[in-house]
Amino acid sequence: MDRWRGRVALVTGASVGIGATIAKELVRYGMKVVGCARDVEKIQKLAAECQSAGHSGVLVPFKCDLTNEEEILSMFSAIKAQHKGVDVCINNAGLAHPESLLNGKTSGWKNMLDVNVLALSICTREAYQSMKERNVDDGHIININSMSGHRIVHSADVHFYSSTKYAVTALTEGLRQELREANTHIRATCISPGVVETEFGPRLYKDNPDKAAASYTKFKPLEAIDVANSVTYVLSAPPHVQIGDVQMRPVEQLS
Repeated sequence: MDRWRGRVALVTGASVGIGATIAKELVRYGMKVVGCARDVEKIQKLAAECQSAGHSGVLVPFKCDLTNEEEILSMFSAIKAQHKGVDVCINNAGLAHPESLLNGKTSGWKNMLDVNVLALSICTREAYQSMKERNVDDGHIININSMSGHRIVHSADVHFYSSTKYAVTALTEGLRQELREANTHIRATCISPGVVETEFGPRLYKDNPDKAAASYTKFKPLEAIDVANSVTYVLSAPPHVQIGDVQMRPVEQLS
C-alpha cells in the first residue's frame, strides 16, 4: 500500500458500515480519502476519529446525494479543484428495498437502480475522466458488489436487488474490457461479499426488526473489516496483476 500514500481515493456511501470501514482503513494507510454520503455528519465524526488516532492520511467528508447526477458532478468538480482528482474510486454505496417482482413498488425499484447501477456508472465515468486528464495510468476502480450478483437466493424480497448486483458484475467486466481497449493500465475489480453484519439488514427490514436480526444470527456473518481488508489486498497487488472478482462469504453460509 505504500505507493498509494498521499494519493486520493473516493469512497461512496462512507457514512456507515462497509464504506466507513474502507474509508478508515485507507486513511490509516496514508491516503487522502473523500468520503461521500447524504449524512455527512457521520463522516465528519469518523474523520475526527481518524485524526485522533493519528492516522497518516486524512478523511475529507463530502455531502452528496448519489441519486442526483448534478450533485455527483459537482462533487467531482470540487475534488478536482481541491485535490486535483481521483486516483482510486470505490463504488461502495448500495441499498435494497423488499420489493418483489410480482408486487413491488416501482419507486423502490427505481431507487435501487439509481444508486446501485446509475450512480456507480456515473462515478466510474467521472473517475476515469479524472485519471485520463491527469495521465494517471495506475488508477483503480473497485465496485463493492454482492454474492447476490452471482446467484439468485430463494427470497422474493431481494430478487430485484439481485438484478442490480448482476448488473454490477457485468459493468465491472465491461469496464475492464474498455480499459484494455483504451490502452491504459487502470484496473477494475469487483468485490462480492455474502452476508455482512452492517446496517444493511435493519434498513432492508426496517418494518420487521426480528427478521433483520435473524439474518445475522443463523451463522457468524462477515464483518465490515473483512471487506475492507479485501480492498487493501486488491490495491496492494503488483501493477501487472488484475484481480477481477473477489467472492467471499461466511464459512457457514450455504447459498
